[in-house]
Amino acid sequence: MLNGTGVKIFTGTSHPELAEIIARRLGLPLAKADVTKSGIGETSVRIAESVRENDVYIINTGCGAVNTSLMELCIMIHACKIASAKRITAVVPLFPYARQDKKDKSRAPITAKLVANMIQKAGCDHVITMDLHASQIQGFFDVPVDNSLIHTCARLQLFAEPSSILYIRTHFDLQNVVIVSPDAGGAKRATSIADRLGVDFALFHKERKKANSVSRMILVGHVKDKIAIVVDDMADTCGTLCLAAHHLREAGVAKVYAIVTHGILSGDALKTVEESALEKLIVTNTLPQKENQARCSKIEVVDIGPVLGEVIRRSHYGESVSKLFHEVPY
Repeated sequence: MLNGTGVKIFTGTSHPELAEIIARRLGLPLAKADVTKSGIGETSVRIAESVRENDVYIINTGCGAVNTSLMELCIMIHACKIASAKRITAVVPLFPYARQDKKDKSRAPITAKLVANMIQKAGCDHVITMDLHASQIQGFFDVPVDNSLIHTCARLQLFAEPSSILYIRTHFDLQNVVIVSPDAGGAKRATSIADRLGVDFALFHKERKKANSVSRMILVGHVKDKIAIVVDDMADTCGTLCLAAHHLREAGVAKVYAIVTHGILSGDALKTVEESALEKLIVTNTLPQKENQARCSKIEVVDIGPVLGEVIRRSHYGESVSKLFHEVPY
């Protein structure tokens, strides 16, 4: 808990519920800011209280109208900067455009780098984010980043892995669990979780005909009669997760669960999950999930507000955050 001296926490319109959870964790009220949109879609921000020489944290995530959320964040950063804030930290649980992190075809932009430049140029000193889709995005910043950890603009990228491990330990018999990666790219994440739990690991090799569309998946590993837990950083259309669940069922697993950090759940994702072989899809609240839970009985949410709150507390007091890569704060 913070004593409130010299600290201000602001929120945009993308995820005020998470901001409230973080503020309660810290024992602080949310600072006042008016964020409005004009008839032609322009975002207007007015910081309604003094931030002079304060340590300012601005919480906005990359969901819903992503472009609007991004502009809100940049404008709020700029508004605090010219109002003489001592330090400005952007808390962005889901980093916008994180999947556009490389030049994968001719004349393609690296949009994640552009977003990093925008946040820095707006006046941000530090970025806190959660489970970046590609860790090299940390290198797009010249400030510290905590993902949840990236650090000069400082970056801090945090990971939901400790929360996922705690959930698995408290909800499953580890003797019957196998951790599954839905693709080769997620193998490092899945093996890390499997090693820390002391359980088996399997993965899928997948081939895509086009983006967000999987044509073929090949399972590598022994899963028969096990409880399979598929882990990934994000679930968008959920095609990959549900196809993986189908193949795991065919391979003889007892039950299939999925744990992902960012539950984007776009398009027909909720219908796909409801009709799939998944017992549950466990997501964190880096994005708003109340509506998704109301529409799909298989969605369960893990709260990462306490993790982000503890990172903010440690950041403000200059304490190490590396402990949070391995433990969930209480």
